[in-house]
Amino acid sequence: MTSNLTTADRRPPTLVLVHGTNSSSAWASGLMRELTLRGHRSVAVDLPGHGDEAFYPRAYQAPQDLKALATEPSPLAKITIDDYVDRVVDVVHRARRHGPVILAGASQGGVTVSRVGNAIPDLLERVVYVAAYCCVDLPNMAAYLTAPENADSLLPLIEAVKAADPAILGVNRVNWRSADPAVFHAVKECLAGDFTDEAVGRLLNMLEPDETAAIPVTEARGEAATWGRIPRTYVRFTLDRLIPPALQDRFINEADRLTPDNPTDVRSVAVPHVGPFDHPDLVNVFSDLLNR
Repeated sequence: MTSNLTTADRRPPTLVLVHGTNSSSAWASGLMRELTLRGHRSVAVDLPGHGDEAFYPRAYQAPQDLKALATEPSPLAKITIDDYVDRVVDVVHRARRHGPVILAGASQGGVTVSRVGNAIPDLLERVVYVAAYCCVDLPNMAAYLTAPENADSLLPLIEAVKAADPAILGVNRVNWRSADPAVFHAVKECLAGDFTDEAVGRLLNMLEPDETAAIPVTEARGEAATWGRIPRTYVRFTLDRLIPPALQDRFINEADRLTPDNPTDVRSVAVPHVGPFDHPDLVNVFSDLLNR
């Protein structure tokens, strides 16, 4: 299966990008710049509560009040996967007026991509998972965290530096601005791999403190009758230490068993979890998909 288009619609596609946890559309700025310079159209979505709608607790500002940071309520606690899906569906509808749409998600953004694929499969030319959760056999992200393929994940480093209890606040809150060396170490080792210390510092200042705690435990499976009809690409990050390559391969294998007549197009790029997303090899992958 190579296309989800009618033969009448061969206008250039638009790439719609969905960010991951504690992030925003800013993650894709470098990728979009490079694709634009190659003549491609792309747009990155800010999910509800992110980007221009991000919430920064008062206690997060300097001088920080760590005790208050652990208890200050967050509006993101009320945000659900349905809110994320509605936002992306709206963007897809608007982009689809101008031609086909390729929908891509990074990391936790894969949950939104799958749910949108279930909702509007006929509006999507392709779905792309960029080192992302692509749940098929198990119901949600949380279920895969205990899978043997996830044994090498360094996610516990990030879990250990959370600034609040998600069960109380309803959000996963991380104090990225902390001077605690453990936070810097966790980000560098788990997310950034071979980034320089200066690049890790820039990354820390791009990340947002709050993410709704609902997404990891929400139903996230792609359905064969809807999502399963859409051509699918998985971009493996071979140096990823948050979602290990073994778990990425499990997602690919599960999807292929569910839809044997629609196998996954697999690409591999030697980068850690956060890219960078303007890495030439990753830009080449997306440029190729947009040129099909």
